[in-house]
Amino acid sequence: MKKFLCIALAVILTVSMVAAFAACSKDNKETTAATEATTTEAKETLVMATNAEFPPYEFHEGDKIVGIDAEIAQAIADKLGMELKIEDVQFDSIIPGVQAKKYDMGMAGMTVTKERQESVNFSTSYAKGVQVVIIKENSDIKSIDDLKGKKIGVQTSTTGDIYATDDFGEENITKFDNGAMATQALVAGKVDCVIIDNEPAKNYVAANEGLKILETSYVEEDYAICFNKENTELMDKVNKALEELIADGTVKTIVDKYIKAD
Repeated sequence: MKKFLCIALAVILTVSMVAAFAACSKDNKETTAATEATTTEAKETLVMATNAEFPPYEFHEGDKIVGIDAEIAQAIADKLGMELKIEDVQFDSIIPGVQAKKYDMGMAGMTVTKERQESVNFSTSYAKGVQVVIIKENSDIKSIDDLKGKKIGVQTSTTGDIYATDDFGEENITKFDNGAMATQALVAGKVDCVIIDNEPAKNYVAANEGLKILETSYVEEDYAICFNKENTELMDKVNKALEELIADGTVKTIVDKYIKAD
């Protein structure tokens, strides 16, 4: 009888230990899962405002925004251990949105100008831009000097808009929400030419028969990321990451992926 009781007690003890071990293991798994979930949720978000109508710097590929700026921004976010979120907005609302702290930064093939520096701070330049003039193949515009008195199409608030307005007068400038709309106005004969960045200009000319780019460029410029003037801590972090990506060749690799050498 004593022997039987001992065996029974041993069985009960063993079952209890197995149950306790299983419960402990379950608790550990749940604790680990909860910790991982908390870590993921706690990952800080980097909100970038852009205007995805500016290939190859930013454009839509299905539901995704891709391009030079999108990839560089993602590389920066990865370096900083942050989650990148891209907001597609009108170009002329990017700087006001950054000023209002609605977005952490603006990155949209944006040129550094003295006027913009009064409103926002800029990072190190990561690319060079060239403003060019799109004309019809049979146009009488042969040089920049021939633009005087012509109807010029531009994208609102871009440097093409700013420079052309200063050089040729607001009465000669027609503003559009994006470069594609300006180009269609040229095709339809509503404007005589379009001033825009060289890279998207190539795409618009390729997509519309009868157009070409004037051989003489209009102006050269530097592209950079804009930040709220009060958010110097984030700007310094992003700038450090950007400079590292420039130094190790990552930025060049991204640019070369979208812009092939002539």
